Amino acid sequence: MSKINITGMTLEEMEEFMASIGQPTFRAKQLFNWLYKRRISDIDEITVFSKKFRSELKEKTEMGHLEIVDRQISADGETNKFLFRLRDGHFIESVFMVDGKRRTVCLSSQVGCALGCSFCATGRMGFKRNLSVGEIVAQLLAVLKAMGTDATNLVFMGMGEPFLNYENVINAATLIGHSDGIAVGRRKITISTAGLVPQIKRFADENQGYKLAISLNAADDATRSELMPINKKYPLRQLIDAAKYYSERSRHLFTFEYLLIAGVNDRKKDVENLKKLLRGVRCKVNIIPYNPTDDRWEAPTEETIEYFLRELLKLHIIVSVRRSKGADIDAACGQLYHFYQDEKQS
Repeated sequence: MSKINITGMTLEEMEEFMASIGQPTFRAKQLFNWLYKRRISDIDEITVFSKKFRSELKEKTEMGHLEIVDRQISADGETNKFLFRLRDGHFIESVFMVDGKRRTVCLSSQVGCALGCSFCATGRMGFKRNLSVGEIVAQLLAVLKAMGTDATNLVFMGMGEPFLNYENVINAATLIGHSDGIAVGRRKITISTAGLVPQIKRFADENQGYKLAISLNAADDATRSELMPINKKYPLRQLIDAAKYYSERSRHLFTFEYLLIAGVNDRKKDVENLKKLLRGVRCKVNIIPYNPTDDRWEAPTEETIEYFLRELLKLHIIVSVRRSKGADIDAACGQLYHFYQDEKQS
C-alpha cells in the first residue's frame, strides 16, 4: 500500500486523515504545527506523539522532502540559490534573499515553462509539468530549514508561470499563510504573471488578497511580442484593461515589472510609450536593470536607468529600481538548472 504524503496537506485534510485512522482531530493540529511551524525532518521528532503512534504514522505516511542537489551563495552571503531534485528526477530552483530586515524566498511553480520569454533561461527548458501543492510548500520548508530562519516575504517568481498552475499556487499560498503553520501574511506574498488576462481577472474576482506583479517589459506590442510571445495572445490593450479591472475590483495597487535591456526597450521612445500606456493606471513600477547571462543583450547604463526613473515619476506613481541580488552567482531563473545539466552531459 502506498504511503500518504502529508506535506501539502491542509489542516482540514489532516483532520480527515486522523479520523480515518481512529485518532482525535486535535492530533491533526499537532501534526500541522510540527510539520509546518517547527519544520521537522522526521515523524520521530514529534515528541507529543507516543512512540507507538509515531511508528503507526511512519507506516502510513511520508514527508515530501526535496533533495538539495546544489546550493550557491553570493559573495556577500545575502543570496542563496537552491537546486532541488524532485522524486521523478526533474529539477527546480528556489532562492533566498536578504535585503535589510526583509528575508524573501522566491518559489517555483512549474518544472520549466511553456511561455518562452526570450530573456528567461527557464523558457529554454520548455514545459515539463506543474508542481503539486506539496512540492511548492516543500521548497519553502527546505529553504527555511537550510537557512535556519523564517521568511518575511514570498514571491512566486521562480521557474514557471504561476497562473498556468493557478489552483496549486493559490492553495499553496493559502497553506503557507495559515496562522498555525508557516504563517506568512497574504500581503507579504506576491504572485507574478507574464500577463495571462483571464487569470488576472479571475484573481481579481476571487479577491485572493495576495499581491500581484505583472511582467510588462515593453510599451509597444511589437517589442513585447518579441520579448514575450504571450503578448501575441494577450496584447497590451487587453493586458492594461485586465490590470485596471484587478485594481478596481481588489482596490489594491499592483506592480508592473519592467526589465530594462540596453538598445531593446530603454530608448527615449520606449519611456514615452510607457508613460502614455500607464497614464491613469493605478500601479507601481519596478525597473529591473538587465543582468546579462549571455552575449545576446547588455545591461542599461546608469544614466539610462536614472532617466527612466525621472520620466516615470512624472506620472506621480510609485517607481523603484530593483537591483538583481546575487549577481555573482547563477542568479537568473533557470541558470543553475542549465549549469547542472551541462555538467552531467560533459
